[in-house]
Amino acid sequence: MSQTATPKQHGFSMPAEWSPHAATLMAWPLDADYWQGRAEEARREWAGVARAVAATEPVIMVCNPGDERSVRDHCGEAVEVLPIPIDDSWMRDSGPIFVRNDDGEIAAVSFRFNAWGERFPSWVNDDAMPAAVASHLGVQRFEAPFVLEGGSILTDGEGTLLTTEMCLLSPNRNPTMTQDEIERGLREYLGVDAVVWLPYGMAGDVGPVATDGHVDGVATYIAPGRVGLLVPDDPSDEDHDFGQANLARLDGAVDARGRSIEVERLIGADGKNAYANCYVANGVVVAPMTGAEADERGVEQLAKLFPDREVVGVPAATIAFGGGGPHCITQQVPA
Repeated sequence: MSQTATPKQHGFSMPAEWSPHAATLMAWPLDADYWQGRAEEARREWAGVARAVAATEPVIMVCNPGDERSVRDHCGEAVEVLPIPIDDSWMRDSGPIFVRNDDGEIAAVSFRFNAWGERFPSWVNDDAMPAAVASHLGVQRFEAPFVLEGGSILTDGEGTLLTTEMCLLSPNRNPTMTQDEIERGLREYLGVDAVVWLPYGMAGDVGPVATDGHVDGVATYIAPGRVGLLVPDDPSDEDHDFGQANLARLDGAVDARGRSIEVERLIGADGKNAYANCYVANGVVVAPMTGAEADERGVEQLAKLFPDREVVGVPAATIAFGGGGPHCITQQVPA
């Protein structure tokens, strides 16, 4: 059942990704046109992420009815299969976002979804999917009255949310809403107190297969008050200027607890998704390996930033080809 009052009014807020998970949600790849014949490669990489996560916590794989056997054949018995009609497979963006209250109760927030600015009709099934997932999990659901993808926001679990102007202010999402109205919506439906706006996502995140600058392509929260940020040193890198602008915005920014935000510079992956697009699960960090020269250094850097977790590199070149990384295809369910 959906609620009319907001999560914040009911005492709910979004936990940090590194807080304990009850499960991870994923969605099985379809034969979308943008795969250009590589859908089977995508399924193998989705399965690789699923197996890496399932080693430490339950994984629930949503799939179109009829694809159950494909999930089983690729992922094995460790993954729960949940047949629900879907249009796409980027669970971070189309799935529910979960919040928790001080009593430990979990609720799902269902934001409106329009396939990244109406890029891939139809999105009717994806827009309806969070309600079905919430029903399956037996949790209450809040229905947010505006468009938002999970990859466009990051939270520290202590009241601060990080996002980008490039995405949330794009006219193909919520053209009738002002920045202040969007920020109020984020506060009410994710239970945060402060919103920090970066100017940009990745420079290449535009075009037919793009998110218009999701923050999880360039940043990851490492700890409260501590952000990993894509800031290439090479001036010829297309993300160099964007990274510098984002760094300047964080310089002097204050979070919900009044702390200055410490920035750790992240390296990129040769023009593909940055290692920022990793997924922090129970005890592990799942990192994208695209075959880039920087892969080994990317894993080493993440290992230093998350010393209490094992960094597991997974093949992700096809996921990157589709426009994302491990973070884009997962969504945590808080414990």
